[in-house]
Amino acid sequence: MTAETSQTLDRGLRVLKLLADTDHGLTVTELSNRLGVNRTVVYRLLATLEQHALVRRDLGGRARVGLGVLRLGRQVHPLVREAALPALRSLAEDIGATAHLTLVDGSDALAVAVVEPTWTDYHVAYRAGFRHPLDRGAAGRAILAARRQPVGEATYTLTHGELEAGASGAAAALVGVTGVEGSVGVVMLSDSVPERVGPRVVDAAREVAEALK
Repeated sequence: MTAETSQTLDRGLRVLKLLADTDHGLTVTELSNRLGVNRTVVYRLLATLEQHALVRRDLGGRARVGLGVLRLGRQVHPLVREAALPALRSLAEDIGATAHLTLVDGSDALAVAVVEPTWTDYHVAYRAGFRHPLDRGAAGRAILAARRQPVGEATYTLTHGELEAGASGAAAALVGVTGVEGSVGVVMLSDSVPERVGPRVVDAAREVAEALK
């Protein structure tokens, strides 16, 4: 800690990060041990966070992330989109196909940024705001594949005709970005994806991930 920082705010943010990293919540004792502070301090932190709906406690007394974080999360998409645009533009121009950044939204894949190539005669019309089930299309399948892969391992997913007849897709998941689950990909009108596209999409996903860190 430095003179310019707030110890209380730091601890509160650490509480939120700890709760965000668990599916089952944490008790006051568990939080106390992980933060290295006494239980009284933890009680005060949780009470304050509860007032802002950032934390909730279940009937068993375990603390969990509250619904208030969703209001904050709605502001994340524009920031993520802005950070991803340079890599998406480069990808679209290089491949000559529509590039997109897709994030998880519940059980759906939601396109939050789309860039179309400027030099092609035709390309797939793909719009920001388009959503589809995670288990359909390259963007969602890449995210699901990343959940099963070792942490840090980057690969790509190819599909054909799953979202639009005659269209093929390639996508790679964002790796190593805390709090953001998504993928970068391209969609093109072709029966198959050229060999160089997969590795290029992985590179673009890595660029976006670096921009978000």
